[in-house]
Amino acid sequence: MAFNKKYKAAAAKVDRFKRYSFEEAVKVAKEASYAKFDETLEIAVRLGVDPRHADQMVRGTVSLPHGTGKTVRVAVFAKGEKEREALEAGADHAGGDELIERVTKGFTDFDKAIATPDIMGQVGRLGKILGPRGLMPNAKLGTVTFDVATAVKELKAGRIEFRVEKNGIVHAPMGRLSFEDQKLLGNIAAFMDSIQKAKPSTSKGSYIKGITIASTMGPGVKIDAILVKDLKAYAA
Repeated sequence: MAFNKKYKAAAAKVDRFKRYSFEEAVKVAKEASYAKFDETLEIAVRLGVDPRHADQMVRGTVSLPHGTGKTVRVAVFAKGEKEREALEAGADHAGGDELIERVTKGFTDFDKAIATPDIMGQVGRLGKILGPRGLMPNAKLGTVTFDVATAVKELKAGRIEFRVEKNGIVHAPMGRLSFEDQKLLGNIAAFMDSIQKAKPSTSKGSYIKGITIASTMGPGVKIDAILVKDLKAYAA
C-alpha cells in the first residue's frame, strides 16, 4: 500500500520518544509531510481537566495573528442595517427570514455563522440543522452580537473556536504548512496563551499535560510542555 509506505517513511523522521522544542517540532512536522497538497498544521493539547464537570469545561476563541490560510465562508442572520453592515464587512451570505428559510430547506454552504440578538429566537429553531455542524451562533463565542462587522472581519482573518473534548484534549488548526516557521509559531503562541487563560479555577495539579503537532496527513510530533514559556518570544 503506497499510503502506508509513505506514512511509515514520514514517521521514521520523528523520534517518538523525544519531546521536542516548539521550533524543532515545527521543522520536523514539515520534514515529515508527504501529501501533495498544502496541509494544515494541527495542534492537540491534553489538559488536566475533567470535561464531564461543567466547572472544568475549557472553551473559547482566539484570533490567530497570521490566520489559518483557509477561506472562511461566513453567514450572518440579520435584518435591515445590520444585514448591510455584514455584507460590507465581507460576509458571504446575510439576511433575515429569507436566509433562515434557505437553511430550513438544507442550505449550509458556510463555515461560520453569526446572528444579531434580536433574531436569535428564529435562528434557535435551526438548531437541528446548525448544531450538529457546529454552526450555531453562540454569545459566549462572540457570534451572537450586534457588532456584526467586527465579528465577520475577525472570522475571516482567522479567529477560531476551541473546546475541550470528553477525553480532555483540545484540537485546533494553526495554519498551512507552507507558512513560514515564525508565523506558525506566532499562531501557536496565541493559541497556547488563550488555553492558559481559559484554565478553570477548579483545575488542580498539572494543567497542560501534553502537546502534539502534526500535519493533516503526517505523524504526530510531541512537544515538551514545560517549554510553553518560550513561546513569549513569538507572541504578537
